[in-house]
Amino acid sequence: MEAAQDLDIGSNTVQEYSIFPQNEYFSVSYGSRSTGDKYVELDQLSFSLWPAYKNYYELVTVSMLDREETPQYILSVTAADAGSPPLTSTQTFTVDISDVNDNAPVFNQTSYTMYVRENNVPTVFVGAVSAGDADVGLNAKVTYSLAPEQGAERPSCSCISVNSENGHVFVLRPLDYEHLRQTEVTVSASDAGSPPLRANVTVRLVVLDENDNAPLVLYPAQDGSPASSELVPVWAEAGYLIGKVVAVDADSGQNSWLSYHLLRATDPGLFSVAVQSGEVRLRRPVTERDSVKQKLVVLVRDNGKPPLSATAALSALLLKDFSDVRLPHSSPAPEDQDGSLTTYLIISLVFVSLLFLISSAVFVARKACRRKELEAGHVLYGADNLQSGLADAAAAGTLPRAYCYEISLTTGSGNSEFKFLRPILPSLPPQHCENSTIMETQLLEGRCKKNFI
Repeated sequence: MEAAQDLDIGSNTVQEYSIFPQNEYFSVSYGSRSTGDKYVELDQLSFSLWPAYKNYYELVTVSMLDREETPQYILSVTAADAGSPPLTSTQTFTVDISDVNDNAPVFNQTSYTMYVRENNVPTVFVGAVSAGDADVGLNAKVTYSLAPEQGAERPSCSCISVNSENGHVFVLRPLDYEHLRQTEVTVSASDAGSPPLRANVTVRLVVLDENDNAPLVLYPAQDGSPASSELVPVWAEAGYLIGKVVAVDADSGQNSWLSYHLLRATDPGLFSVAVQSGEVRLRRPVTERDSVKQKLVVLVRDNGKPPLSATAALSALLLKDFSDVRLPHSSPAPEDQDGSLTTYLIISLVFVSLLFLISSAVFVARKACRRKELEAGHVLYGADNLQSGLADAAAAGTLPRAYCYEISLTTGSGNSEFKFLRPILPSLPPQHCENSTIMETQLLEGRCKKNFI
């Protein structure tokens, strides 16, 4: 920078320099060197003006500058003489501070907590991390990645992924609350400076429970083996404790809240089940009309949405004396066998009914066919043949073998001594009616005589 020139002499020449606006970083000093040359100096903290060559000066820094704190400086150097009135001249300088990668990325939170429901779909979005860098340009370009744990080469959890560009966090596969309730990973943010700077943050992933587990009955055991019967004295009063159903649910929160209900029983009015505890008690005193062996089914239901349930089967024996345990309660006939027997009986009944219907249909069909055959087999004689046939019958006293006839019977005719024959005669010409009548009369008389004999 060239020094200010003043054509005056003596005290009217340049006497002092000043900077505007005044600040803590810059000041100007003016003096002479041993050679007699004058100089201007900004000797406060950051910059100084040093003579370089004749009337030229250098603007140099005398302290460390921070671009993130002050990216630009505007300096005004004023030269003033000592005349009266004093005259001044001002020169303005703009100093831009270039960036270096001296700032690491900084996350906007000290830690992150994200939530996902179990049985989630793969690659579900659960949240995002964000970091900023005070530098500019490539020094401020931030990329994200999963950082391995100390001493490990890979991230601790393979179910989480982070987008390197925007910091979005995804869960790659379905999670099961009963196996993994929460996990933590370390996300690293690094800039593109040289050398790159990085920062780490902890992301905690919490798995939320879904109602995907039905209650599990612990007692009585539901493993298919015959259940032992609870012994109840016949003199027991209302409120007598018979037993207790114990169940658990692998879910948590309200999904694991269980309630107990009497689903069915041999005598539903005899028992009651506590909704919260599962205790089975007598609702009323035992009477002589009550069955000795009682069976109950208790429904265990959770409080999830939708609720899931399980059943527990119990049996009770109403005994006068606990020493009398000769009843076959240790090996009762299973209900499954009763159900199978009922099924077999139903199948047998259906089979017999079908067989009867098929036989009836076959019988009716055969009767109809025979009737059609009889109608089709009637022998019709001409007028000449009928006359000769009737004449032969009159001489021999019998009907021709090929003659068709019907027997007409009255009610109760099975015990009667008389049988009436009515021949089936074709339509005859009028001139033969008399012969036909005579022949029919003879036949009837001969048949009646034979029956009396």
